[in-house]
Amino acid sequence: METPYPKPISPTQTRIGWIGIGVMGAAMASHLLSAGYSLAVYARTPSKASPLLSQGAHLADSPQQLARQSDVVFTMVGNPQDVKQVVLETNGILSALNPGAVIVDHTSSSPSLAREIYTSARGKSCWSIDAPVSGGDIGAREGKLAIFAGGERSVVEWLKPLFDLMGRVSYMGEAGCGQSCKIGNQIMVGANLMGLSEGLVFAEKAGLDLRKYMGAIRGGGAGSMAMELFGGRMIERDFRPGGFVEYMVKDLGLGVDVVKEDEDERVVVLPAAALSKQLFSAMVANGDGKLGTQGLITVVERINGKSSDF
Repeated sequence: METPYPKPISPTQTRIGWIGIGVMGAAMASHLLSAGYSLAVYARTPSKASPLLSQGAHLADSPQQLARQSDVVFTMVGNPQDVKQVVLETNGILSALNPGAVIVDHTSSSPSLAREIYTSARGKSCWSIDAPVSGGDIGAREGKLAIFAGGERSVVEWLKPLFDLMGRVSYMGEAGCGQSCKIGNQIMVGANLMGLSEGLVFAEKAGLDLRKYMGAIRGGGAGSMAMELFGGRMIERDFRPGGFVEYMVKDLGLGVDVVKEDEDERVVVLPAAALSKQLFSAMVANGDGKLGTQGLITVVERINGKSSDF
């Protein structure tokens, strides 16, 4: 039997499995269906798969069943422990994956877990790529995500026809490097959201029209993608999630809460990222962990005596 990799990917021959159909995962999977690929999905709550099933996806009864019938399996779940469970445990993907098949983990997870999955996959003559993404719900819907890929370069290149449907992939290096890039990305996004939140609260206190304020500074050094994605939402009090605040706390924790586990572990002191994590954690403590990250402005407002109205 010819193994999936390195046989060229094509809609007529490449079978795809997908686990994790939340805000972003469902939108990403829909691009593959629109391109004509055969897609099987597994969902702990099958009713959530209805929109994808209406597009032609098939529902698998378990991760194992999905793995057996797939050449490429994508995962986009919540936390590292979810990844470990769905991929590595006794009834996980790797227990049933065919030789030559590939796991692509889009979850923002830990570099060390990505390396563990890669080693386990190679032990079964399979492959794994850690490929977390950035761009939120808008990027997922529009197929404009930034994708950070770690693992074997040739496998990333082989997967490019699929990645191109979801956004732009950048090869970052060996297994775990995709996850390290995402952690760095989140550190910078958190800092941008802190500055954006404080700038808007200051401008309002100063009596400025917030939309004029945004228009005035957009073209200068304060302009950023964070402003473009989230500034308008903050002003409009639109805190619907493109990415949950509780996941931002998790992502930042992967950077600032690291302990040295082995000789290759690199611990970096990041005081501003630690403050960013603390502020997002305050949102979770306020019961707002399921809001979008643009809701960070509510923490700054509360510090300044303004009650949140959303």
